[in-house]
Amino acid sequence: MTQTTATSDTPVLRRTRPRTRNRTRGALRVLGDVLLWAAAALGLLCAVLAVLTSFLGFQVMLFSSGSMEPTIPVGSAALVRSIEAADVEEGDIVTVDRGAGELPVTHRVVAIDDADRADARLLTLRGDANEQDDPAPYEVTEVSRVVFSVPGIAPLVAQLGTSRMLAPLGMIAAAFVIWGLWPRSPARSRG
Repeated sequence: MTQTTATSDTPVLRRTRPRTRNRTRGALRVLGDVLLWAAAALGLLCAVLAVLTSFLGFQVMLFSSGSMEPTIPVGSAALVRSIEAADVEEGDIVTVDRGAGELPVTHRVVAIDDADRADARLLTLRGDANEQDDPAPYEVTEVSRVVFSVPGIAPLVAQLGTSRMLAPLGMIAAAFVIWGLWPRSPARSRG
């Protein structure tokens, strides 16, 4: 599209672009920036979780049973931290190992008693959804205390740990990094 404008004596020809093309480019640029910021935020979250789990003794626990509902519903993910048995208090939600071949149990501490060993405690636990205490107390020297939980994200967290998901996510992350660092043309960077 060509437009003629006149200033004083001389006509000047100027090329103008259709507005829809500029709007589309602007919208794509905004969308790209939003996606880049979202990827950066997700990357920061992953880095924080990596530091917490690698250096500070935290772990991520996924809940597949309803024994702690409504406090921790099925499908929740929780951040837990290992503590000494002496630091456990009644009312804490803790994860204890039940022995070889059995999954750990995460329930609320309802009673604490001394054990035969000086560094151990006997913990009586009960799930918030259960009417009775667990059948027997657990003798522990260390437990994992729930710091906080997020409902509904356990399936996503479980999927993110599989190689089927890690490879595509790595490729997407690499594409975002390359796109973010790619040199911009002067006309594009002015906008």
